[in-house]
Amino acid sequence: MAAGRGAELLRPATSSGRATFLELFFDLALVVALTRVSQRFADLGDDTGWVLLGGVGRTLLLFLALWLIWSHTSWITSRYEPEQPIIQAVVVGTMFAGLIMAVTLPRAMEERALPFAVAYLMVMVVRPLVIAAALRGHPRRLVPFRLAVWASASAPLWLAGALGPDRLRLPLWAAALAVDYLAWGLGWPLPWLGVSKVSHWRIAGTHLADRYQQVVLIALGESILIIGVVFSGADYSAERAAAFAVAFATSALLWRIYFYRAGLLLSDALARAAMPGRLGTASERTHLLIVLSVLVTAVGYELVIDDPFGQPRPSWLLFVVGGPVLFLVARIRLDYEIFGRLSWSRVIGLVVLVLFTPLLARWAPMVGLSVVAAVLALVALLDALRSRGRPLEVPSSPVGQATSGDPDAEA
Repeated sequence: MAAGRGAELLRPATSSGRATFLELFFDLALVVALTRVSQRFADLGDDTGWVLLGGVGRTLLLFLALWLIWSHTSWITSRYEPEQPIIQAVVVGTMFAGLIMAVTLPRAMEERALPFAVAYLMVMVVRPLVIAAALRGHPRRLVPFRLAVWASASAPLWLAGALGPDRLRLPLWAAALAVDYLAWGLGWPLPWLGVSKVSHWRIAGTHLADRYQQVVLIALGESILIIGVVFSGADYSAERAAAFAVAFATSALLWRIYFYRAGLLLSDALARAAMPGRLGTASERTHLLIVLSVLVTAVGYELVIDDPFGQPRPSWLLFVVGGPVLFLVARIRLDYEIFGRLSWSRVIGLVVLVLFTPLLARWAPMVGLSVVAAVLALVALLDALRSRGRPLEVPSSPVGQATSGDPDAEA
């Protein structure tokens, strides 16, 4: 009887599994947040050495905090019925907290650290307690309870970093974020309660695939926004117009390479997986890398359009070439997760980019972006040649397979 009182919050087997308009509304806060992440990265354009690495590290930490909020929310709406009023309230509340994080993010490592940390903790600590209370006597209430306990353990580090000296903020927040990600990876273990590994959760695979595909499109949309805003605000010239065109072509190629085939068949792979939670967990990490790589590449667009033939700097090489390199690494991983094989076209593209990097360090940014676009075009061409005349490949994920030592998936 007690379990029945909270069972109405669970996603029923008859659910369509598609992402809802509420979740698309929630993503609007993510759009704002990603623009702020890009802004912080772009502000590093003139930095070098340890200053550049320190700036990248601080921005990466803030991005990972945002990603944890977005990813947890996607898993919540994959496990619980998003049409339930309490779940809708949780999502809207998370959206508001995410918007606070977004508007404070440009100075979150400086004077706006406290509102950023408080908004993050409101989601990580309060949200799971609300869900646990709504589940009442249902056995699944122990899962959000675990999340709240572990988030409470890292909360002092977040608050100490926000309130303490500026020089301690980065190490304290890095330690706090490491605790949060470690807890997720371990399944939030607690004495007497054991663990609840995400890889064993029952989820709506189609829904999770929708959310991953949508977040990639959001990141690509952010890159298009940067291209348009930077070019419209700069003095018009043939060089900038060429950089604008090459940047757009690069984003279009990133879209093509992501969705051709593995990205498009992610939903089918999750539906076929014996343990979709395991494949969903692995795919979450892969999409983290993909979204980050697109953001980094978009910052490279800004630097190139602003000064196509300026002096080479370490920052432009990091963004213009480093972003696509990270994208190809993540895309190779996604192919393995979906098909259980290496994508040789992407491996070839990755090797070519790495080999060209020392040369690109001495050339103008426009040359580097053009080489990146050419390599991505080669990858897309090899994909098309490989599949011509062949039947569509069926997903065969080795990641989502159950083994004899696996416990049953959680109810």
